Amino acid sequence: MRITPLVASLIATLAIGSAQADEAIKWKAIGQPLATGLIQKNIEQPFFENFAENTGLPVTVDYKPIDTTGIKDTEQLRVLKSGLFDLVSIRASQNSRDEPALLGLDLVGLNPDYETGRKVADAYFDTLDQRLQKQFRVKLLGVWPFGPQILFCKSPVASFADVKGLKVRVSDQNLAQFVESIGGIPVPMSFAETHQSLSLGVVDCAITGPSSANSAGWTEIATRQIPLGVQMGLNGYGISLKSWNKLDAGQQAKLQTAFDTLNSKIWAYSEELYKDALNCNVGAEPCTTGKKYKLISVEPSDADRQLLKGALQSISLPNWAAVCDKVNPQCSADWKAKVGPVVGLK
Repeated sequence: MRITPLVASLIATLAIGSAQADEAIKWKAIGQPLATGLIQKNIEQPFFENFAENTGLPVTVDYKPIDTTGIKDTEQLRVLKSGLFDLVSIRASQNSRDEPALLGLDLVGLNPDYETGRKVADAYFDTLDQRLQKQFRVKLLGVWPFGPQILFCKSPVASFADVKGLKVRVSDQNLAQFVESIGGIPVPMSFAETHQSLSLGVVDCAITGPSSANSAGWTEIATRQIPLGVQMGLNGYGISLKSWNKLDAGQQAKLQTAFDTLNSKIWAYSEELYKDALNCNVGAEPCTTGKKYKLISVEPSDADRQLLKGALQSISLPNWAAVCDKVNPQCSADWKAKVGPVVGLK
C-alpha cells in the first residue's frame, strides 16, 4: 500500500508526539504528615498533585505524605541524597540531627512573630542552601512556617514556671534544652505519636502550632494553651541536585518561580490559620478553619516573655552553636554574619 505524503507527515507527527510524551519527567515527593493539618491538605498537596499546571513543566509528581510512607521524618535528607525521592517537604527541626545548620532557622526565642521569621528565613537562605547542596546534594527551594509553636497542657498551668516537673513533648534538641531550663522534662516524640501519648499520660504537655493541634485532636485532651510562640515552626522544600540538574536553565527558573509562589502563599495562610485556631481552641468566634474546643487560653506573663527573649542568647544560640560548629567550624560564624543583624545580635 502506497503511503501518501499527508499520511507520512501525520505518522511522523504522532511519532514525535509519542516520543515527547515518553520524555515526560516523573518525580516522587514526600510531603508533610497528614496529621499536621490544613497547610498540608489545602496548600501543599494540591500544589504537588497539579504540579505540571502549577510549574509549567512536563513533570508529574507522585506525592505521598510522610506518615503514609513508613519513612521517619528524621530521614528526609537521607532519602533525598540516596535518590529514592526527588522532592521533599523538609521538616527542619526533625532533620537537624543530620544537619544542625537547619536548626539555625528556628532557634528557641529567635522568631517571636511572622515578620521576624520571614526576615530570618530570607537572611539565612543562601547559607543553608549552600550547606545542603554540599552535604546532601539537595537544593533548597523555599522556607515556610507552620506558625508560632505554643504550649498545650493537660495540667492547669498558668505560666512557664508551672511546667516544672511535667513531661513535655519536644521536636528537637534546642527545644528540649529550653524545656529543661524551665524545670520540665523534655520527651522527644514524633508528631503522630503525640495525641495518644497525651491521652495515656506519657506526656503532660506538648508544643506545636494551634492549627496543627486542632487538626490532630490534641485539643480534645489538653485543657490549657499559652499563646506565646517559642519557635516559628519553619520548614522548607528541597530537591535533589540530580533532579534539578536535569532541567535546563529556563525550566529551573520556572520551577523556582512556582515554589516562590507556593512559599508566599503558605506564609499568608499560616498567619490566617494561627489567628483562627487560637479562637477555635477556646470556642470563640471567628472560627472558620477548625473545630471548636473549650481550652483555657492563658495570657503569657511578662516573666514568660522575658524568659523567652533571654533564652536565645543564654540557652538556644550557644548550645546550638557548640553542636553545629563541631560539624562545620564556620556554622555559627556564618549564622551570626547573616542572621545576627536581623535580630540585633553580633
